[in-house]
Amino acid sequence: MIFTELEISDVRFPTSRSLDGSDAMNPDPDYSAAYVVLRTDVGDGHEGHGFAFTIGRGNDVQAAAIASLRPYVVGRPVATVLADLGGFWRELVHDSQLRWLGPEKGVMHMAIAAVVNALWDLRAKREGLPVWRLLSRLSPEELVDLVDFRYLDDALTREEALQLLRAAQPGRAEREEHLLRAGYPAYTTSPGWLGYDDEKLRRLCKEAVADGFGQIKLKVGADLADDVRRMTIARQACGPDFPIAVDANQRWDVPTAIRWMRELARFDPHWIEEPTSPDDLLGHATIARELAPMRVATGEHVANRVVFKQLLQLDAISYLQIDATRVAGVNENVAILLLAAKFGVPVCPHAGGVGLCELVQHLAMFDYVAVSGEMTDRVIEYVDHLHEHFVDPVVIRDGRYVAPVAPGFSTTIRPRTLAEYAYPHGRVWSGAAPAEEAVGGTPEPGRPGPEMAS
Repeated sequence: MIFTELEISDVRFPTSRSLDGSDAMNPDPDYSAAYVVLRTDVGDGHEGHGFAFTIGRGNDVQAAAIASLRPYVVGRPVATVLADLGGFWRELVHDSQLRWLGPEKGVMHMAIAAVVNALWDLRAKREGLPVWRLLSRLSPEELVDLVDFRYLDDALTREEALQLLRAAQPGRAEREEHLLRAGYPAYTTSPGWLGYDDEKLRRLCKEAVADGFGQIKLKVGADLADDVRRMTIARQACGPDFPIAVDANQRWDVPTAIRWMRELARFDPHWIEEPTSPDDLLGHATIARELAPMRVATGEHVANRVVFKQLLQLDAISYLQIDATRVAGVNENVAILLLAAKFGVPVCPHAGGVGLCELVQHLAMFDYVAVSGEMTDRVIEYVDHLHEHFVDPVVIRDGRYVAPVAPGFSTTIRPRTLAEYAYPHGRVWSGAAPAEEAVGGTPEPGRPGPEMAS
């Protein structure tokens, strides 16, 4: 019983046509997935599905990086790999020649995430559980065995992690039941894309409040006068006390971030997200200190658990934003969740992008059940794009994520989508599909179409 195939697809959605996902640094993204399917000869019909998220150009590079991992999987015994996903993670991450390309960051690290997440999807399907439930039912010892504590033990030791997990054990069953009954709080970024006009912004803000969301987020950073105008509209539409976070997507240097956000402080932003380079740890600490009590959030582009450790040690962030595909998959995110619990910093996952909502819901729910035991001051990002392409899409009810119950990681994309959105020869990209079948419709006059954006 071995892995027989690691299949890779370059799947892209022309979201640049309608400017879904647009922000100050990424004006015309085409949400994309370098998509993995792991097949076996076990005969139970189960496959492992995973992906790395990109925004168009470079998705082929990401797919090539994933392909380089094929020899580590194909031909290996299924049961052996799935029984020791901690050991398998270390084998991939610590390969000396591939590690040189990072180390532990960038395209190779994201490739490892795609494969590791596909393995968790397969394991969960074989055990008949959603990933959040599978993780939540592992013992503290099994969970810490997933984590590489190299570079972490000056901030979090294996024994400290065991103590955290053991302390959370008594309430696991009650929290799982509460999660199934009440769901997990969500906030929506859907109103806030930078390319939307004022009327669309106003309408979507009102709809978000009516739909039960307790927070929204707006993109900022391209033009200060525009940001003031848009924040005024959002504040009028949502009300004076409604939480409105803002996201600069790394647009500013440190002095600009401080100056810009002092101008927006009158609108009482719930947090400022990615105010500067994700690698500028001291810059984040300076921004946090200068803008206090305004809160700083970051994480979607943080490369690995080591950088998160330092952000926490520097007291540089008030909210930690894990990403399901940026770091090396489930295992590394377990390490980051443990770090956040040690430092008492709320985790509010990033989920802007195709399939990211489907993935990170599992990680946040696992954190609630088995790690932090907390849901207070925690929210999962939600964007209302592309969920129809998944076999088990997220469900939002009254502004909350409904806990998934289907076995797996909610990563399986529909076969028709894989065919029609394959780049560059799928019907949507080759021009064979009618415009209304392509996400976002036809390009606006004067704007590049997806063939230019990708």
